[in-house]
Formats: sequence, C-alpha cells, structure tokens
Amino acid sequence: MTKRTITTARVLPDGRPFKVVGRFGWALKCLVKAGNGGCTPIDHPGPRWSAYVHRLRKDYGLVIETINESHGGPFPGSHARYRLVTETEIIEEAADEAAKAAA
Repeated sequence: MTKRTITTARVLPDGRPFKVVGRFGWALKCLVKAGNGGCTPIDHPGPRWSAYVHRLRKDYGLVIETINESHGGPFPGSHARYRLVTETEIIEEAADEAAKAAA
C-alpha cells in the first residue's frame, strides 16, 4: 500500500493549521517556495496543475492568481503561471527540522 504524503500549512499571520494530501500538498509547497515568481507547468512539471489550483482555491480558500503567458518555440502558444497571493506557511518542515536537531 502506498503511503500518501500529507502537507501541513497555515495562513499567516495567525491561521489554524490545515492538512493537504498528496499532489495538492506538493503543489502548495511549490507555490509557497516560488513566492511572487509563481509556478508554471513548464518549470514545475505536474500532470494537472489546473486541478491542483482549483482544489486549493475551493477547499482551502487560498487566493491563487492565474497569469496567462505566451511562449514561442516549435510549439508556440500560451501557458498559465500560478502565483499564491494568500500568505501561507508550510509548518511541517519546521517540525521535521526540530526533530532532526533533537536526534
């Protein structure tokens, strides 16, 4: 059986912790780490970015901006850049670091 990854986060400055499961948590971590630069499916490959963003907006109330960008190359077109507007902190990593330091 595959163990699902659980990401714990909170909205700053004083939001309650919430848990995000699987790829949705992965997407949230990417958005938090990317900051104002945001994420695109090109620089953060994932099969369903639009679905991840939709769920984070709908289920967790996060404000995520969608910016449409044009690109050239052999297959010109456009892609989305997603930028997390809601100030959010991943808190599980801080707990993991504290546990490692104590060991």
